[in-house]
Amino acid sequence: MTKAPVAPVVLVILDGWGYCEETKGNAIAAAKTPVMDSLWAAYPHTLIRTSGKAVGLPEGQMGNSEVGHLNIGAGRVVPQELVRISDAVEDGSILKNSALVSICQEVRSRNGKLHIIGLCSEGGVHSHVSHLFGLLDLAKSQEISDICIHAITDGRDTAPTDGVNSIALIQDYIDRIGVGRIVTLSGRYYAMDRDRRWDRVQRAYDVMTKDSSGNGHSAVEVLQASYAEGVTDEFIAPVRIAPGTIEPGDGVIFFNFRPDRARQLTQAFVSPEFNGFERKLITPLSFATFTQYDPELPVKVAFEPQ
Repeated sequence: MTKAPVAPVVLVILDGWGYCEETKGNAIAAAKTPVMDSLWAAYPHTLIRTSGKAVGLPEGQMGNSEVGHLNIGAGRVVPQELVRISDAVEDGSILKNSALVSICQEVRSRNGKLHIIGLCSEGGVHSHVSHLFGLLDLAKSQEISDICIHAITDGRDTAPTDGVNSIALIQDYIDRIGVGRIVTLSGRYYAMDRDRRWDRVQRAYDVMTKDSSGNGHSAVEVLQASYAEGVTDEFIAPVRIAPGTIEPGDGVIFFNFRPDRARQLTQAFVSPEFNGFERKLITPLSFATFTQYDPELPVKVAFEPQ
């Protein structure tokens, strides 16, 4: 018996396309979509959850393209780094993380500064501000005396002016535990570029490494002034808040867990062959990333791939 030819199958992923019958504020439901309507009417269909525990995230946490694609490709629910790292912060195991403890020990032995870089946001897509709190606890437990926070503001995975709330939370935590200070601010447009627009990355890098003076204003004041001028979190121009440059003998922990937008800035700090812009390699510099941004980068990785 001759077998019927097997028709090709195409998996089409429509990023940002969701289902909700409410039309108010819902461009998809309000739009005319004859092709999608005909497919929905003529073929079997179902709905799947793309957020929370269904895709390996905390309950109530929105999904995103990377999470969705990873679960589809794996064919199963994949526990996400957000959950893994949050658990380590909550149960205290981050205080014993070998890569992070090693960075602290190296900094202490050289009497250097510990710099913490990351997206200071509750968005949960690239990072989470609670992970910064865990790092401050770690640094305090390791008796690091000079802790500098280089805060990157969000505005894409959070509301455009939510950054001031996150920065206020950080300052409150600093005041409560008695360690750390915010030394620079930079919008993710600059510090987290992923398209080799090195002029943007350089502005963030230069503020972190060259300008040693502060501007006399707190991080909250800088953000409020930027908002008044119509500049929201994503586009905050890199600015120094307080002394604390990254220099030889120091250590850096980059706490973004999603690699794609943390890779370029990390390359600028650690890659000997880096040619994105002119800079002098800072050495010795101990550097750890929360996850593996690139297997070729000469850094310690706190949470290795599983």
